[in-house]
Amino acid sequence: QVQVVESGGGLVQSGGSLRISCAVSGSFGSIYRWAWYRQVPGDERREVATITSLGTTNVSDSLKGRFTLSRDGNTVHLQMNMMKPEDTANYFCNVRPAGSAYSYWGQGTQVTVSS
Repeated sequence: QVQVVESGGGLVQSGGSLRISCAVSGSFGSIYRWAWYRQVPGDERREVATITSLGTTNVSDSLKGRFTLSRDGNTVHLQMNMMKPEDTANYFCNVRPAGSAYSYWGQGTQVTVSS
């Protein structure tokens, strides 16, 4: 079983920065891919950024230059800078263990950017 826990969400002013984290624990050999998604009420969950175990990262084109990823062991951090009110969303982490057909979701962490 794999547990995924997001943390670090909160309220930030427009133009500010916030770092959210995704910690993974449980029974697995290694993690192949971490992905951050975000979702606002009434909309689908949208991919924000991904990072693989090899360190390959990808950030949504619309967020490049403001959002960056880093990894520390089985924990992945999403650094968000120059934040905008439209970044307000519930941010979810999705993890896929190596060799697994399944991926696992966390419960999400709410990020609110005030104007």
